[in-house]
Amino acid sequence: MSGSATELETLIGKPWKKPPFIKRPWLRWTLALGFVVYLIAAFLTIDVNWARVYEGLSRGKAFVLAFTSPDFTTRSGDIYEGMLESIIMTVAASVIGIAISIPIALGAARNVAPLPVYLVCRSIIAISRALQEIIVAILLVAIFGFGPLAGFLTLSFATIGFLSKLLAEDIESMDKVQAEAIKASGAKWLQWINYGVQPQVMPRLIGLSMYRIDINFRESAILGLVGAGGIGATLNTAFDRYEYDTAAAILILIIVIVMALEYLSGIIRARVQ
Repeated sequence: MSGSATELETLIGKPWKKPPFIKRPWLRWTLALGFVVYLIAAFLTIDVNWARVYEGLSRGKAFVLAFTSPDFTTRSGDIYEGMLESIIMTVAASVIGIAISIPIALGAARNVAPLPVYLVCRSIIAISRALQEIIVAILLVAIFGFGPLAGFLTLSFATIGFLSKLLAEDIESMDKVQAEAIKASGAKWLQWINYGVQPQVMPRLIGLSMYRIDINFRESAILGLVGAGGIGATLNTAFDRYEYDTAAAILILIIVIVMALEYLSGIIRARVQ
């Protein structure tokens, strides 16, 4: 059997094999060994207090078991107010952020906007994406104080950077034939955008908008930890008081709302397509 296989390889040649990324074997093994050594050294530099980890295992177990008996009633008023505040922040910030993102995305698309407008809009996107939401929230809390206003502004600011960048890239990669056909018919700039660009990017815009609403709701829970309103403040208080059953109830509600948003997003995207 091996002899016939050798003869076959001689006749038709050896089967093709993908060449290695690094051709020299000694260099491949050296890099792999160096990577393993680096991981071991990095792990050894981590200062782990194993006694504290052992003590925290009981609290971790209590938190996990709390999901079997979540408490929705003891602090139902605080949970309701915090959840309502998060939903209002999410909807308001998403609407304002999306409305501002559309013109910025048009300005950030090189095939639509002139160079000066393109550079300005790209700078706005870069600044928005460079700053993490939690950093912006801390800054706005210091300026406007504790409350949902800081969270609303933070989520709006983050929505602009996220949506504008992805929408601008989608505009730049659109079908040029359809857009050029509208322009050749003598359409003005706004007509060209409305009939040549908008039909191509609208499904993508709706999908990204629904995804951003999902993100904003989840982020609203995190921003509450620094005093920017939302359900996060109630969740943080529950953890501080070791009320794991209440914390489990809040997390279950967050998961349910996120799943509902995901289901709604799928329905809307299917109808738009």
